[in-house]
Amino acid sequence: MFDCFATVARGLEELAAQELEQLGAEGVEPGFCGVKFRCDRKHLYHINLWTRLCFRILVTVAHVPCRNSDTLYRSIQGIDWEQYLTPEKTLAVKATGKNDRLNHSHFTALQVKNAIVDQQQDRFGERSDVDTEIPDVQINIHINDSNATVSLDSSGSSLHRRGYRPAMGTAPLKESLAAALVQLTEWSGEVALLDPMCGSGTLPIEGVLKTLNIAPGLFRDESSQGFGFQTWPNYDEALWQSVVEAAKKQQRSELAVPVVGCDRDLDILAHARNNADNSGVSDYIEFNYTDFAEIEAPSDSGILICNPPYGERLGQSENLAPFYKLMGDILKQRFQGWTAYILSGNKALTKCIGLRTARKIPIYNGSIPCQFLKYEMY
Repeated sequence: MFDCFATVARGLEELAAQELEQLGAEGVEPGFCGVKFRCDRKHLYHINLWTRLCFRILVTVAHVPCRNSDTLYRSIQGIDWEQYLTPEKTLAVKATGKNDRLNHSHFTALQVKNAIVDQQQDRFGERSDVDTEIPDVQINIHINDSNATVSLDSSGSSLHRRGYRPAMGTAPLKESLAAALVQLTEWSGEVALLDPMCGSGTLPIEGVLKTLNIAPGLFRDESSQGFGFQTWPNYDEALWQSVVEAAKKQQRSELAVPVVGCDRDLDILAHARNNADNSGVSDYIEFNYTDFAEIEAPSDSGILICNPPYGERLGQSENLAPFYKLMGDILKQRFQGWTAYILSGNKALTKCIGLRTARKIPIYNGSIPCQFLKYEMY
C-alpha cells in the first residue's frame, strides 16, 4: 500500500475526498489544500486516470528530520534512492514549506538534490541529470517545522491539464475547477445544460465528459505527455494498460438532452469547438454565437452555469453592475423552471443580480475567494 497525498484547490478538499473514496482510496482524510489517503498500485494508476478534481497524487517515500541543512542532507542520504531512481533517469526536486533554518525553497531543493546524486555517485560512479521541465522522477519535499515529508509525484504535470485544451480564453477556468462546479450543480445529464458565457468551452466539456463517464486522463495517455509513474523503475505497463482498457469500456455514448455553450466572441467560440473536438465530445455540445442579452432557454427546464467577469481579471475598468442586473432580469424572465449557478468573486456585483439565492458555496478560483451562487427560477 502507498501512503499518498492528493493536492487540490483550496475549498475543494471535501469534494475531492468524496471523489477519492469513490475511486477506491482508503483512509481518506481531507486537510488544507489536499487529501491524505492510502491505495495499492492499481488504484494509484486508476486515481491518476480518473480524478477530475485533484492536481497531483504524491506518494510518500519517508518522513525525516530536517532541523537544518546538515540534518536534511543526512536524512535524505539515509533513504535508499536506488529503488526510486537510477542514474540514467533525470530528476527534479520541488520544495514547499519552511522552518527557521530552511526558509528558502530553492536552497532546500538543492540540498535534497545534492544528497541524492552524491549517494548515486558513491554507489554507481555516475548520477542522474537534473531536468526541471520534464523529469523522469519528480521528488517533492514538504517541510513542517523540524520534520519533512519526502514524496514522489506520480502524476507528472498537473492533472488539471487534461490535454484537450491548447486553446483558452482570456480568463480560463482550470479544468479541475470546472469539473468541481459541474459536480456541485449535481447535473447528471437528465436535463439540459447551458453555459451562456462559455469562453473556451471548459464547463460544458467537463460536464459532458463526466456524464459520459470518460476518464479525463485518457487524453494524456493518448498524447506524449504521460504520467509521472510511467518512468518509475517499478512501473507495471501491463497493469496500466488493463486500467486504461477498463476505463474505455465504461464510457457511455448517449446523451439525450441539449448541452449548449454560447459566447459573443467568434474567435473564442472557434477555440471552444476545437477543444470539444479534441476531447471527443463535439457531437454532444452545440456552440452558438450569441450575446447574453439575446440568450434563450433551449428547453423548459435545465441547469444554467456560468463564470461571468467579476472585475478581477477582466473588465477591471468596466462598470459591470448593469450587466449583473441584466443577468438577473434575463434569468427571471426567460428561465422559469431552470436552476442557475453563477460563480462570482465580487459580492457587490452579486447584489445587482437582484434574485434570492437558494445556496451560497464558498470556493476559490485560483487565489480569488468566490461564491458559487444557486438560484432556483420558479
